[in-house]
Amino acid sequence: DNSVLHLKLSGQINERVSEADPLTELLSSSVPTPMGLNDITNSIRKAKDNDKIRGIYIDARMLAASTASLAEIRGELAKFKESGKFIVSYSDTYTQGAYYIASIADKVVINPEGMLDLHGMSSMPMFYKDALDKLGIEVQVFKVGTYKSAVEPFILTSMSDSNREQVSSYLTDMWNSIGADIAQSRNIDLDSFNAVVNTMPMMQDTDYLLQSNLVDTLLYESEMKDYLRSLLDIEEDDKIPSASVIDMKSVKPTKTKSSKNQIGLLYAVGEITSGTGSSNIQDKYLVNEIDKLRKNKDIKAVVLRVSSPGGSAFASEQIWKAIADLKEEKPVVVSMGDVAASGGYYIACNADKIVAQPTTITGSIGIFGMFPNLKKTADKVGLSVDVVKTHEFADFGNFARPMRDNEKELLQSHVERGYELFLTRCSDGRNIPKETLALYAEGRVWTGNQAKEIGLVDELGDLRTAIDIAAGLAEIEDDYLVYEFPKMRTFIEELLDKKQNDIAAETIKEYLGNHYNVFMLVKDIKEQDYVQARLPYNFNIN
Repeated sequence: DNSVLHLKLSGQINERVSEADPLTELLSSSVPTPMGLNDITNSIRKAKDNDKIRGIYIDARMLAASTASLAEIRGELAKFKESGKFIVSYSDTYTQGAYYIASIADKVVINPEGMLDLHGMSSMPMFYKDALDKLGIEVQVFKVGTYKSAVEPFILTSMSDSNREQVSSYLTDMWNSIGADIAQSRNIDLDSFNAVVNTMPMMQDTDYLLQSNLVDTLLYESEMKDYLRSLLDIEEDDKIPSASVIDMKSVKPTKTKSSKNQIGLLYAVGEITSGTGSSNIQDKYLVNEIDKLRKNKDIKAVVLRVSSPGGSAFASEQIWKAIADLKEEKPVVVSMGDVAASGGYYIACNADKIVAQPTTITGSIGIFGMFPNLKKTADKVGLSVDVVKTHEFADFGNFARPMRDNEKELLQSHVERGYELFLTRCSDGRNIPKETLALYAEGRVWTGNQAKEIGLVDELGDLRTAIDIAAGLAEIEDDYLVYEFPKMRTFIEELLDKKQNDIAAETIKEYLGNHYNVFMLVKDIKEQDYVQARLPYNFNIN
């Protein structure tokens, strides 16, 4: 009856996680297991309404997550503060992402010998061209979109001017959102805050952190626990009653509802590929899930949670069609997570409403294709390929030779048709004239903030915002329950699915040694669909 929610921020934050790996927990309790964003936000929401929870203790450790996930958690904490309950934070070492969350606390505490890593944002893509040249690998590229930079690491040794322009634009906008949030919570002028960031606080002593108002108090961990006891009005030697995020999963919401009306929350997370499996976003599997939601009469609206850099253009089109069919029967609202770009935007563009975080990465409306030419590699090791064929293009896709001019023309034409279809889908879905949309396409990446300004996004907000909008469109505002789809797999199911692939990967890695990374690059290019709609990077803030 007198507890705190112990919010331990460590490891990687994913959209959802399956049940914990018991072997990892047995072998080492010090290894942070991935956390589900849904579990974290649900636990905060339950704690707000639970009279047994007096406040939240943020235990900030080594955390890795995207800015949009961090903003989702921070936003939920802001709503928690409206209850009048306390939030306090402690860390020996605040990572930038953990500090972004912790800065909203009523009191931010750091160890007297601790560190606070606050450094701003940067993008450091790796370029493989010289390495591929040494191995005799040429990557033949076909694309539409001045800003479509996914191919650059394979054909350049540094960023193009257009890519540098867009990266600078979205990084600046993302940091402006993060910096403004921190500065406001810490009651610091934004210019003064940025000046402090430029002093590299991680290398400053904790007195400097106090003077700069980045933290409130210096305490050792034992002293922090005594402070928590004082907030809970318990004795010095008493154990601090607390509940973890995992504990809160089994706690029923205080405000329970009973309703036949349901909102389906459908997760689409990972790269988009063609297939029937449940890992990442495989078109046949997701289309089947969408079809089941369409036929379910109890599901009055669907929220599609998209967190994807894109992938196969063909698979994206199949999912788009399933969403179009679903939309004819019930409202569809998209909630964009960390990234919903390229193919991720393709599958989102036809929704009734699109909601994104200010720091969501989206847009990247463009298409590309890549073909490796391994002839020089084959020559180096003494391999040769001969061909007998019945038709001119019967050996199309032969990696042991460069593509002929007529093959290049056909593939470029194929890519351009894919781009035109992509533009059409987005133009129709967003009700933006194609000529206007083309100005914002060209493969350019936008933040959620920027996307709202140009009409690619309707609202800025979190997953709960999207659910509220869906309920409004379905006219069931105060009478519904939310159910997540697809159902999460058990640990045993995950283990059986991964076992054979993991063994093969480890064998190849051991044999190739330092060449393994290059092998994986070529493998990815070879196995992907000819035409791709995807981003080149993953976005994390550490």
